Amino acid sequence: MATATSNFRPSRSTLLHGAFALNTTLALSFVYVLVTGANIGAIRYAIYGVIWVAVGLWVLFDVDVPPTSTKTKRRAALVAVGYFALLAVAGGILTTAIPGGDTGLRVAFLPPGWGPALIYAGSFVNVILMPARLVGYVALAYLVYDTVIEASGAAVSGIVGLLSCVSCSWPVLASIATSVFGSGTALALTATSLSYDLSTLVFVVTVALLRWRPGFR
Repeated sequence: MATATSNFRPSRSTLLHGAFALNTTLALSFVYVLVTGANIGAIRYAIYGVIWVAVGLWVLFDVDVPPTSTKTKRRAALVAVGYFALLAVAGGILTTAIPGGDTGLRVAFLPPGWGPALIYAGSFVNVILMPARLVGYVALAYLVYDTVIEASGAAVSGIVGLLSCVSCSWPVLASIATSVFGSGTALALTATSLSYDLSTLVFVVTVALLRWRPGFR
């Protein structure tokens, strides 16, 4: 495994990890559709789901966090958990329940990458665990964890290093931007139809910037 680096040229191990992540995602998607009979739907959205899972797995396979003190690990873990929680709320993993709505646990067989989705509807909060979002957000949080640890050994503190990484906020802003418009308008319809395109693009770009961190010292 390799640590994050400012060098944009991927190593041989990075490429191998990427190929393994993609092959694993495709194999799991094939088995999922074959066993459940889930509808693939629009191929565009299925591809996006595969991209989220494959890129997320690649990060988890490839990034090796450098050794550091227990204190730094705890601080980095706290920041990463907070960042994941923010993504979970902004990205729809956690939502406010509708008063008087049905409650319970169910599985939704969505297109590959997005399904199978475990959905819990509670009295106060809903939890929607889609593989793409869950794996993707865990990967981003892991990269933030690695970023804080790397920054703690640099000339700046871990927190300052994280805040200087503007790209960390992109997935949050993209999620909010596609949900703030009122329904029933042309702008709302456009935002909804492009939300998967926008979120996928921002996710991939953010992973690339956090993985290689250009200009980071």
